[in-house]
Amino acid sequence: MPPHRLARAALLATVFVCAACGLVYELSLVTLGSYLIGDTAAQASITLSVMVCSMGVGALVAKPLRPHAAAAFVAVELALAVVGGLSVAALYASYAWLNIYTAALVLAAAVIGMLVGAEIPLLMELLQQVRKQAASSAVADLFAADYVGALLGGLAFPFLLLPVFGQIRGSLVVGVVNAVAGLALAFFFFRDRMTRTVRHLLVATTTVVACGLSGAYVLADRFEATAQQALFAHPIVWQSRTPYQQIVLTESFSPFGTTDTRLFLNGGLQFSSVDEYRYHEALVHPVLAGSRGSVLVLGGGDGLALREILRYPDVERVTLVELDPAMIELARTHERLTGLNRHAFDDPRVQVVTADAFSWLRGAPGLFDAVIVDLPDPDQTSVAKLYSQEFYAMAANVLAPGARMVVQAGSPFFAPRSFWTIDATVRAGGLQTTPYHVDVPSFGDWGFLLAAPARPPVPALRPPHPLRSLDARTLDAATVFAPDRRAADPPVSTMMHPVILNLQRQEWH
Repeated sequence: MPPHRLARAALLATVFVCAACGLVYELSLVTLGSYLIGDTAAQASITLSVMVCSMGVGALVAKPLRPHAAAAFVAVELALAVVGGLSVAALYASYAWLNIYTAALVLAAAVIGMLVGAEIPLLMELLQQVRKQAASSAVADLFAADYVGALLGGLAFPFLLLPVFGQIRGSLVVGVVNAVAGLALAFFFFRDRMTRTVRHLLVATTTVVACGLSGAYVLADRFEATAQQALFAHPIVWQSRTPYQQIVLTESFSPFGTTDTRLFLNGGLQFSSVDEYRYHEALVHPVLAGSRGSVLVLGGGDGLALREILRYPDVERVTLVELDPAMIELARTHERLTGLNRHAFDDPRVQVVTADAFSWLRGAPGLFDAVIVDLPDPDQTSVAKLYSQEFYAMAANVLAPGARMVVQAGSPFFAPRSFWTIDATVRAGGLQTTPYHVDVPSFGDWGFLLAAPARPPVPALRPPHPLRSLDARTLDAATVFAPDRRAADPPVSTMMHPVILNLQRQEWH
């Protein structure tokens, strides 16, 4: 192959690799934000809009550097390797220790965007130096390689980098690739465009950057563990990042010998062993005061709701639908959880289905005497559909005659608009509701909705037998809400208009 054709092929290959790296940085920031903050739509919008705008600024800023395109391109790639490679770790540290995230995200997205944008005019100049061609033809070649490279990055991130390396190490690996790709192109094909001093300086800087990112790779686990611990008040005893969420168990001991085991999903508290019985008794027993031969549980992968259901010998069948198989495995095998759920998953009456609750309901195999909806709060885009009119309408379709459903609906004290919006949404799905709330010290005042088809009316709240935290008097009081905790004319949340997301963000954050 003639030298100019080899140089041109190498340049387009570099464009391909750099485009893949740039998209990985974008996806890393979006994914980190969705894990830490929730609200994936907002995180994606902020990240992508800031980066695209900054790319335009970067392209303009790089115009004066065209006479030194080769050296400038290597410098840009080195800066991008450092900023992009360390961006996830830096943002995680900012969130964990400084409690600052959005401002840091905007800054990181802006800097990365400017550096990615600066690549284009420099690469165009190098392409023209290899062989003069019409501007339209050069642009077509450059952007073809760029867009195809973006495809590689978009596929590599979820299917290779994230599952194999994780977020922090995945970004560091991409940073090293970025640095080496830029230097290789300039050193082997454009070295005559740089002085010896510049070449030596760039080689030395690339070596330092690669070594620094490699060192960060080695220390990534220790850094992540330290940052995670900074987010939790109690020592972490078990943690895992699954394809769906981050699962963390913490444990502490009081001076009186009480053990407090806590489960967190994506940083949100799911239960405290000290008072979880208050939540699960309030969730399960009122809905099981009626028919309960077959019970459906949507969520509840920790098995604590199952524990309460299985106290009834006349329950014949329980179907539990949980998205994350790792959560089920943890609840089946970890001694801290099996001690709390009393090995509920080993009961032969329990059938576990690993599936998305929304999709599963569309093809549900039968009807149930009771449905328990125990899902995470709707603070992420992926969860909002589980608090929609469409979801509750499908749940109503699996209720047998005389059956009823209960929904955990958040706090009517701290997030009253969210609570009453869920109530309005359940009613819009064709059900009558009886709202009630109980005190769970770990969460504060927490609310539930007992629901049934419009005819017959929802039965009164009555526990089937005496419980630690529930009796008839308690449940009578549980249906009373302070006037200032009721929302006037709450909206209905649908899949196409998930107002519950904005309400959660406004009221909780």
